Amino acid sequence: MSKKTNLKKFGLSKEQALDLLQQMWEIRMFEDKVYELLGRDLIKGASHLYAGEEAVAVGAISALRDDDLITSSHRGHGHCHARGASLTKTEQARQEHYNKMMAELCGRATGYCLGRGGSMHIADVEKGNLGATGIVGGNIPVATGAGLAQQLLGTDRVVLCFFGDGASNTGNFHESLNLAALWNLPVVYVVENNLYGMSVPIQKAAAKLDIADRACAYGIPGEVVDGMDVLAVHEAVSKAVERARRGEGPSLIECQAYRWYGHSRSDPRKYRTKEEEAAWKARDSIPNFAARLVEAGVATEAEIDALEEQVEEAIGEATEFALNSPTPPVEELELYVYAPFEWTEADVARERELRERCRVGGPGTHKILYREAIQEALREEMNRDPNVFVMGEDVGLYGGAYGATRGLFEEFGPDRVRDTPISEATIGGSAVGAAMCGLRPVAEIMYVDFTPLAMDQIANQGAKNRYMFGGKTTVPMVIRTEGGAGRSIAAHHSQSLEALWVHFPGIYVVMPSTPYAAKGLLKAAIRDNNPVMFIEHKMLYGVEGYVPDEDYVIPFGVADVKREGSDVTVITYSRMVHRALEAAEQLAEEGIGVEVIDLRTLKPLDMETVAASVRKTGRVVGVTEACKTGSFVSELATRIQEELFDWLDAPVLRVCAADVPVPMSEPLEDAAIPSVDAIIAGIREVLR
Repeated sequence: MSKKTNLKKFGLSKEQALDLLQQMWEIRMFEDKVYELLGRDLIKGASHLYAGEEAVAVGAISALRDDDLITSSHRGHGHCHARGASLTKTEQARQEHYNKMMAELCGRATGYCLGRGGSMHIADVEKGNLGATGIVGGNIPVATGAGLAQQLLGTDRVVLCFFGDGASNTGNFHESLNLAALWNLPVVYVVENNLYGMSVPIQKAAAKLDIADRACAYGIPGEVVDGMDVLAVHEAVSKAVERARRGEGPSLIECQAYRWYGHSRSDPRKYRTKEEEAAWKARDSIPNFAARLVEAGVATEAEIDALEEQVEEAIGEATEFALNSPTPPVEELELYVYAPFEWTEADVARERELRERCRVGGPGTHKILYREAIQEALREEMNRDPNVFVMGEDVGLYGGAYGATRGLFEEFGPDRVRDTPISEATIGGSAVGAAMCGLRPVAEIMYVDFTPLAMDQIANQGAKNRYMFGGKTTVPMVIRTEGGAGRSIAAHHSQSLEALWVHFPGIYVVMPSTPYAAKGLLKAAIRDNNPVMFIEHKMLYGVEGYVPDEDYVIPFGVADVKREGSDVTVITYSRMVHRALEAAEQLAEEGIGVEVIDLRTLKPLDMETVAASVRKTGRVVGVTEACKTGSFVSELATRIQEELFDWLDAPVLRVCAADVPVPMSEPLEDAAIPSVDAIIAGIREVLR
């Protein structure tokens, strides 16, 4: 476009134009200062600088309304600054914004994330910045979920999603754009093509150099924009935002720009020539835009110089504020991992009474199958709370692979019971984004074997979200999945991966063994403000049991003593509860009293009930369908021996699956998984 700047064409006043210039100067000077502080070891860790790309963040975000949303990448300082600065009304508020950003990068308690996120995870959720991610492309499904939330909530807000050229080669990019196009979501995807992923040039990383050309594969608009021209970016993003706001769906905008520094401070930039760098720096968006404003008579040289001096002083003040701020107190190390949800003694007592009533049935109860318990829980919670919705592969008209969502599509329709493509990562990430925006998604991943495909989204973007952003977010989502062996469907559909999910801080893990537990725990999971991995067993869907007629929930972290005994404690969960009870029945005929504990939730773990039983029996057998190495009962055995060693009369014994991939052949599968006889043998061993 012509260098002659016609502000009327863009609907910008002199004040707005100068503000764009000021924001770009702020980002540049902030990044230059960060580079200096990294060199002095006053900022720790990795920091990926945004200098050179200022026109993209400032131009794109200037097209937003105050209530719109953004997600960002590991090179997110520029996005965070532009979003916050665009909302400030006074210079004092602007200074506070600089201060909080610099303090966060310095790991101080006064930072936006209280020093817990740092450079790569900076967020300002109160201003609609849903946060940056250190995982390349990790924010793209989250933005897609945030767009889904706006659609379901009936708002006309738009989500702007920033990511780099490297992210456009990830599965997250393709899965997310496909889903957004299918569902016509109000998301504008902005790829900042600075020609290099880390060191590999785009010519060696992409078969087609213009990333925007990929938009046609999803039937959405794609446009290449000069990312060194703030007004060109503003114009392109404005059109895409208005299109999304009208309900016409997503767009892909490629902004071609250049980063001044390397991938990180330690990067020697050997893969770039000095001539290339000089050519791009001649196109520097900041002095060029300033010159355009002077040439057009919008501002004088003196006004430009004064603005530059003002920004330099403000960044200096922010640096002083940050370095003089306290670091977070170590006493608060464990704050904000989980959103609080208080269960009272009355809740626990009421659940205990209902549990006892449902052991035998009778008035006020009804008998249903395990899969019907899941259906009832979902139906009741969807009727109770319009923010609850279900999504996943084949959950709609088909009713789920095991019939656990049957009938919900007909009752609630395709908006609240959503069939997705086979896109596990985007299912998980969309749940995160939707949950951050106020919804309560229940996302199904058909088999627990497939959850590692969504591990980044569920564990990194979801489970760590609240802590990483300083306790300022909640992610109330449930991932429903099923695991376990028993159907001769071999190693990719029969695993027990609960220990994998127990490992991640910030997510709860639930494994019900009965219809009563399945219904009450799923309802509790949906109402909880934390991510929950809810693992059902494929061999339990046909199990019958009693549930109360009345509404009920089961508090997390409360185990169920299924059978009392004084000789040995068997601790287990899911399908193995039934085998442990059968083993206990057989041993009772010999006068051996086996106490069977159904943990129900692996995290939070009810160590109080475990401890009471261990003190009574002095002997413990842990039973799991998972492989022994790295299993949850291995962790449990360690905790028992650390906390209850003086009460033990024998080492804790583990009865686990064999350390082999689950075989298909029925005799081999049976041999691989703990049987009743194996549990009995384990009990006899610990009683020697």
